[in-house]
Amino acid sequence: METLKNGLYIVSTPIGNLDDISLRAKKILNSVNFIICENPKHSLKLLNKLDIKKKLFSLHDYNENLIIKRIEKYQYNSAIALISDAGSPLISDPGYNLIQDYIKKNLYITTIPGPSSILSSLQLSGLPINNFEFFGFVSKNISNMNSQAKKLQNVIATSVFFISGNRLVSFLKILLDAKINRKVAVCKELTKKNEWVFRGYIKKIIDEINIDKSNLKGEFTLLIQGKEKKTKITIQTTTETQIKKLLKKFSLTEVVEIVHRLTDISKKEIYKKALQLKK
Repeated sequence: METLKNGLYIVSTPIGNLDDISLRAKKILNSVNFIICENPKHSLKLLNKLDIKKKLFSLHDYNENLIIKRIEKYQYNSAIALISDAGSPLISDPGYNLIQDYIKKNLYITTIPGPSSILSSLQLSGLPINNFEFFGFVSKNISNMNSQAKKLQNVIATSVFFISGNRLVSFLKILLDAKINRKVAVCKELTKKNEWVFRGYIKKIIDEINIDKSNLKGEFTLLIQGKEKKTKITIQTTTETQIKKLLKKFSLTEVVEIVHRLTDISKKEIYKKALQLKK
């Protein structure tokens, strides 16, 4: 067992398939003095598989300050791990106040990276992932759902939400009502045997889910395509000159095709300009 530096170790754990635990995460969990987790019963499934026996402190939104006080006497002389029920801690999970407490006391903190349902969902979504925004859990309140939908009307990035099954269809319908008829991906049971991803426009997804409502059990990751960014590229003088030269050697259709391949300008714009120049 490795002797660790005293401090807080933020350890990512599998989002579904327990075999996804990293070698480093396993080593850290086996070496810390104790572990702060969300639900001890849930975390014990992983720890038992790894044959790790540690004292567990349960941390949730309503007892975080209490737990901080309980572990205060250990902070300066113990290595402590923070894990969530699944994936990377602190992402829509408790622990923010704990991190702030360590920072204020100038205590050592490090992260042991690993699985994330957000990144896994983005990879499987088929949507652009070079630019995305994570919004956490969809609100339980219908009015707030409507507000969230309206905010998405002008979001260009791919939007990522966590959502419970009993609110999924309602929120998808609210998106339709807000004129957000875009491609989405709905992910569930990622990395598990029953993993599935629905991809397509919202209406299609609603129809697929309604075929078998047993699919609505549990929690989902919902990804929504961003608003298409329309940019009009104007034809510069240098391009006009090239079009004129090409028109002397090629037909109008051929010129449009050549210029379109060499630029990002739409064929419609090129044709319009070429027609003017030809006259």
